[in-house]
Order: sequence, then C-alpha cells, then structure tokens
Amino acid sequence: MRQKIYVTRAIPRPAIEALEAEHDVIVNGEDRALTPDELRRNVAGCAAIVSLLTDRIDGPLLDAAGPGCRIVANYAVGTNNFDVPAATERGVALTNTPGVLDDATATHTIALMLAMARRIPEAERFLREGHWDGWKPMFFIGADVDHKVLGIAGAGRIGRNVARKARGFDMEIIYSDVEPNRAIEDETGARFVGKDELLARSDFLTLHVPLLPETKHYIGAAELRRMKSTAILINASRGPVIDERALVEALRENRIWGAALDVFEDEPALAPGLIDLPNVVIVPHIASATEGTRLQMGEIVSRNVLAVLSGEQPHTCINPEALGRRTVSQTAS
Repeated sequence: MRQKIYVTRAIPRPAIEALEAEHDVIVNGEDRALTPDELRRNVAGCAAIVSLLTDRIDGPLLDAAGPGCRIVANYAVGTNNFDVPAATERGVALTNTPGVLDDATATHTIALMLAMARRIPEAERFLREGHWDGWKPMFFIGADVDHKVLGIAGAGRIGRNVARKARGFDMEIIYSDVEPNRAIEDETGARFVGKDELLARSDFLTLHVPLLPETKHYIGAAELRRMKSTAILINASRGPVIDERALVEALRENRIWGAALDVFEDEPALAPGLIDLPNVVIVPHIASATEGTRLQMGEIVSRNVLAVLSGEQPHTCINPEALGRRTVSQTAS
C-alpha cells in the first residue's frame, strides 16, 4: 500500500526516486528551513518524514503528523534535533546516517587546519582584490603544521579519522574523551590526556564531540585562556560546543592565533564581529558536502524509510525500543 512521505528539504534525486517508486512523496519546494508551524501543517497524515538537522522533531510535530507516522529519518549523522523520548513514546522510529560522513568530515577538518595555518583564504582575497605587487620574504607568514601537536577533543569515528590523516604531517597526537580509546592509540600512537593538558599543549585543537548538555560551550572563555597564544582552534562538529562570543573576543585580542569554523552556535547567524576578523576561516557548514557522501546519506535515508514502511527493521535506528511500542491501531492506521 502506498503511503505518504514528507521530505522537509530537497535531497539528492536518487533518494527521492527510490521513495517515489513505492510511495507518495511530497518535497518542500522552497530552499529554506520551514518554520515549526509550516512543518506541522505539511506533515499531517504522513507515515514517514525525512528531516534535516534544522528541523525540530518533537511531540507537537509528531502529533501533527498523526498516529500513522512510523519513522523520521534524519538526513544527517547528528540527532540533537530529535526529542527522542517523545518519539519513542509514540512508537516512532528515529534514524540517522552514521559512518558515511567520516572521511569527508575528517578531510574537511584537515583542509580547515591547513587553510588557517597557511592563511590561504586571506592571501587569496588579497590577490583577487589586486593588491599583489610581487613576492616578498615576509609576506603572509603562516603557522607550521608538520611536527606540531594536534589535540583532538572526541575520539569517535571522525576524531580517529582525523588522527590517521594527520600522521602524514608527523604530528604528535593527543586526545581527550570520556575514557581512553585503545583504537586511536593503536592506529596513530595518540596519547590520552585530560582536558587541561589538551588545552595547554595543542598547537591545533580540533573538536569532534557530540552536542550534549555537558559539551555545550566545551570551549568557552576559560578554556580559551588556557590555550597557547599560537594555537589554532578548529570546529567541524556542532556550533554550540564553542561559546562563539567568547571566541570572537579571544581572536580580537589575539589570545589565540586563529580559528577555522565549519559550524556556528546559532546558524545561520554568526556572533557579532566574527565575520570581520582576519584570523578566522569560516565556511557555511559544508563538511559532508561531497557528491559521494551526500548520495550515500540519501541512500541510507531511503533504505530506512522503505524498511519501516514495509514492516521491517530500519538499518540505523537510534531508538529501537520505539519499534515495539506501536499499538495495533497505530500500525493499521
């Protein structure tokens, strides 16, 4: 039986076509995040919702969809837009797209590190604006990367991937997490340290922690004061793990050498003054933006939705306990 699926934002066409082959699919035709009211209107009567991190999936939204809603599939690895207890209580499966973003995000992290260290965006702007009048020995002097200390906050899949790639620069790798991770140590020679040592010793500090209540503002004013004045901070995880206003002040006062950011605390808004600083590289949340990665994300999303609507188990469910909570009337609706 064909069922109704709502996609909150356009995703790669092959994923949409896979869903359309078996069900009736409605895609938000506007290239913007919808308001909560718009979302609630649009998902009414849907058996499945394909969401983005910008969509808050909570009780009121699921109630608006109705008791026939069986799955919300996030086109993202993150899940901090989900009210997991609300979905579980209603028997709605929640899924994400883990694993396929690891290489792209880790490579992007290294790119951010190099771009900031070698002042590439700043130098390119200088050249494009017609200011270059020839080579100079003290021109755009950047920071060394080879043989420096790379600090990794969060030694999960992406943090480990960054560490593997950083070995090519003969970097000393230290990391901090809730507990030691033997895999990153065996693969890269990384050494587990406490947060204080991570802050004090890192020449480059890259953040790969999930966004949880305890990691919000993982880097704030106090942490920035403990970092080296020559350090570069990199964030391709979640914006709110940095107190962005505190970072602006630290960069403005040259308390750290620079920062490279792919994500921001209140996207798409930036903290006042951030965009005007010369010692920061800022890009608009593009860590996973490769053709292959986005296609794989879409494949996982469509596979999860089709599985649930066929009465099967989804492949990347974050609340499997929800699958057993549906009543007979819900399943039949």
